[in-house]
Amino acid sequence: MTQPTGPIDPELLRRLQDDVLDSYDEELEMEIDDRLLDGDAVHDDESRDARRMYFRELFRLQGELVKLQDWVVHSGERIVVLFEGRDAAGKGGAIKRITQRLNPRVCRVAALPAPNDREKTQWYFQRYVSHLPAAGEIVLFDRSWYNRAGVERVMGFCSDDEYEEFFRSVPEFEKMLVRSGIRLFKYWFSITDEEQNARFIARINDPLKQWKLSPMDLESRRRWEAYTRAKETMLERTHIPEAPWWVVQGVDKKRARLNLIHHLLSQVTYHEVEHTPVYLPSRERHEDYIRRPVPDTMFVPEVY
Repeated sequence: MTQPTGPIDPELLRRLQDDVLDSYDEELEMEIDDRLLDGDAVHDDESRDARRMYFRELFRLQGELVKLQDWVVHSGERIVVLFEGRDAAGKGGAIKRITQRLNPRVCRVAALPAPNDREKTQWYFQRYVSHLPAAGEIVLFDRSWYNRAGVERVMGFCSDDEYEEFFRSVPEFEKMLVRSGIRLFKYWFSITDEEQNARFIARINDPLKQWKLSPMDLESRRRWEAYTRAKETMLERTHIPEAPWWVVQGVDKKRARLNLIHHLLSQVTYHEVEHTPVYLPSRERHEDYIRRPVPDTMFVPEVY
């Protein structure tokens, strides 16, 4: 974007500043939301310094994500990122921070619901394939085909034969994706037993967050050890050189987000793409044009 020549109109400058602050407020609102959820009411100097560091680094890393996005579009690359982990481990919050400043036409989230009756009869990977990226796209899977190795295994939604076939197939499936040119990254969000318990209790007591707790989530709490065994087996049998697993320590959600974004950026050799300078054209004005008034009944009431 080229700098405007001549003095900037004070009203325009105010509007530009308001736009920047509004963008930051979006993140501040989510930050307040997190603090209410966690019951964080600490206001000492150390906490304030930690929050300042978090915002400073988050905005810097989000700027790098924009550069990555431009490079992906420019180069025609295809990127797939899988987010797995226990319920309430922080996957959703990390995904929000990644997509917050990006173009949803370039970077989109695939969060598939439980398979319907028709999908249950398909090849297991079939419904995931349709969400894979085309050239110049990034897809973030909020849970993925690894549902079979986790929730389906623990909750008895798949047979032993289907479970074993998954482990035979998934390394070849992922190798095929990588051979096709897709960059595949797999992240597991790890939290402690105590931390998940605290987050569940916080959600139960927050009416704005209760929708996040499904019966399956509550049952997963009871079956903590079964999920641990399933996770260990999954990591052991699907950690391949072409698509290794990366474990994100998720007890501190803010650090987890920063560490994840930093690591993801470090895995791709991208560069800033030069753009043609943008010039805002002058608006055409015609003496014979008269703007028609909008009826008062069509306006949304200004309650605030």
